[in-house]
Amino acid sequence: MHFESPIKRRKSRQIMVGKVPVGGDAPISVQSMTNTETTDVAATVGQIQRLANAGADIVRVSVPSMEAAEAFGLIRAQSPVPLVADIHFDYRIALRVADLGVDCLRINPGNIGREKRVEAVISKAKDLGIPIRIGVNAGSLEKDLQKKYGEPTPDALVESAMRHVDFLDRYNYPDFKVSVKASDVFMAVAAYRKLATQIEQPLHLGITEAGGLRSGTVKSSIGLGMLLMDGIGDTIRVSLAADPVEEVKVGWDMLKSLKLRAKGINFIACPSCSRQNFDVIKTMNELEMRLEDITTPMDVAVIGCVVNGPGEAKEADIGLAGGTPNNLVYVDGQPSTKLKAENLVEELEALIRAKAAAKARADESIIAKA
Repeated sequence: MHFESPIKRRKSRQIMVGKVPVGGDAPISVQSMTNTETTDVAATVGQIQRLANAGADIVRVSVPSMEAAEAFGLIRAQSPVPLVADIHFDYRIALRVADLGVDCLRINPGNIGREKRVEAVISKAKDLGIPIRIGVNAGSLEKDLQKKYGEPTPDALVESAMRHVDFLDRYNYPDFKVSVKASDVFMAVAAYRKLATQIEQPLHLGITEAGGLRSGTVKSSIGLGMLLMDGIGDTIRVSLAADPVEEVKVGWDMLKSLKLRAKGINFIACPSCSRQNFDVIKTMNELEMRLEDITTPMDVAVIGCVVNGPGEAKEADIGLAGGTPNNLVYVDGQPSTKLKAENLVEELEALIRAKAAAKARADESIIAKA
């Protein structure tokens, strides 16, 4: 199914988070956040490496103390991807990690304190060319806004964000991105839609505190999916009470499903029924686990019977249609070989890997000739 995404993305200003462009015509980047103790440098670096291997473009690290700030410097020196420092309450931590090479500062100006302190952070970021993320969260709105609106609302989130935007504008520093997160899908979507019309800066999307792996994935997919379909969003973070590597996988699956980015295998698989000629669920579980290392974009269809199997298989790079006595494999839309149910996963894996390697070589050849 090789057609372009019909989504027309909102035009936004581009900033650089390390070597990763965010906004403008740059691909939508995928972020996650470590959940290790930042002072445990080895554990944090190890988790960042796993996140990068899963496809994270940018990783956020919480820096709650000056001790953590010093550890952050050691972590940054070993990180394979740009790092965002998550700063709350103590502006001096932001100043320190800036000197230690942070790629982006995530601050909530509402809890940094007096204006002079926020000004000091902005001045340091401006001097060193470090972008800022304004992070507005429904759970930590300013007290006067809580009083004004009675409870978190989309308008309250946007008003909070615009206060901070205006502050950065006064100091003539446009290199920032903004998030207006809420755990309520409708509130977050409405806030992002409103904010998207008021600023030119890139937007960092997220449904905060979305829940566990299953429920959080569903809520995030609905909320972020609505916004991405609108063309809103320049970088995303899926917040899950789960291994953060799962956040990256879900984020990539969202972008792949909307054809906004391509990486690795896009599986098309039937849910299985009594017509299946092999165990579809077991086959899919094993293939997904075995083929996580493939980064070459390709479509693989795994269909258990001949009703929809041939049609789906013909549209994929590699397709398997269940049949009796043998299952038929299609390559580039053409019937190729027949496989028995025994050793199906191993043989299909070998065919997929061979196809992925051939596609990678072809892509490299095109790049070399360009």
